[in-house]
Amino acid sequence: MTSDPSAAPTAEHGYLLTTVQEAVRAAHAASLWYLTFGLACCAVEMMHTAAARYDFDRFGMIPRPSPRQADLIIISGTLTNKMAPALRRIYDQMAEPRYVIAMGSCAGGGGYYHDSYSVVRGCDRIIPVDVYVPGCPPTPEALLYGVLQLQSKIRRGRTIHREAERPAAGGAWLRRLALRARAVAGR
Repeated sequence: MTSDPSAAPTAEHGYLLTTVQEAVRAAHAASLWYLTFGLACCAVEMMHTAAARYDFDRFGMIPRPSPRQADLIIISGTLTNKMAPALRRIYDQMAEPRYVIAMGSCAGGGGYYHDSYSVVRGCDRIIPVDVYVPGCPPTPEALLYGVLQLQSKIRRGRTIHREAERPAAGGAWLRRLALRARAVAGR
């Protein structure tokens, strides 16, 4: 095949038109480092997703042991009032931009235990959530689909803007939640 120098530049000639912001978003979406926050049975499905059969690594997902190194937290399981301050503390330690996936009906809205005195009715009452993965427990395929949805949101630039995500009280609500958890635990 001969090359015609007068031909218009195309993708086969090695040209690509994009903006720096789109390139950065595409690179960021393809290299999410996640922190696991497994609280109940959904955590087993999350571990299954990271294992060899479904392999999170194909999507550029790397597990990290520290919140300071992670930019995604996957919350799987029933969030109780006692664990809510710990979740908020871990979330606050994560670097910006940070993303949240709520995995399972318990993390999304309290699940079967939503009437219990000790269960938070959805982790979105503590931290903002980007993607909800439904199910009890959700399958590994559902979690992979949630990750793909998050990656497409990152590429489009349509994630939650986190400027004013904390209430105006400045953390007093977190102290009240911790006091309530201690009071319940002391009974």
